[in-house]
Amino acid sequence: MLKDAEKQFLEMAIELSRKGMQGGSGGPFGCIVVKDGKIIGEGYNKVTSSNDPTAHAEVVAIREACKTLNDFQLGGCDIYTSCEPCPMCLGAIYWARPDRVIYANTKEDAAAIEFDDDFIYKEINATMDDRRIPFIHAPHADALLVFKEWKNMEGKKKY
Repeated sequence: MLKDAEKQFLEMAIELSRKGMQGGSGGPFGCIVVKDGKIIGEGYNKVTSSNDPTAHAEVVAIREACKTLNDFQLGGCDIYTSCEPCPMCLGAIYWARPDRVIYANTKEDAAAIEFDDDFIYKEINATMDDRRIPFIHAPHADALLVFKEWKNMEGKKKY
């Protein structure tokens, strides 16, 4: 059960989903990032208005929060989102490393309104030869050299 403040944050994310949808920005998805009881990032889906397939609510909010914190990680933060994150947003969330994610609608609810990510989950687990979009491995010595340089680089910022 959510505390009152948590419920309010979730309701703010839901309201952002409505705002973006009604404003013609994209699908009905909204998200906020909270740290120490303050909103440090927010977003709603802007895929169709920005012609950016990565402009999902969670990604937009994560970008804003990281800019606010001047950091690439969101330790000590909670993400409130109107819907269970898609595979791309899930990846972004794990890279950002927040403490928690609180969501309202499920991926099944999203699928019921034609936002079905199931095919992506299946593609992730498919072998390279069985993916719908061909993935062609083209090893290159220079690419591996860059990785070796990174491995031996001093003062790098690990993440």
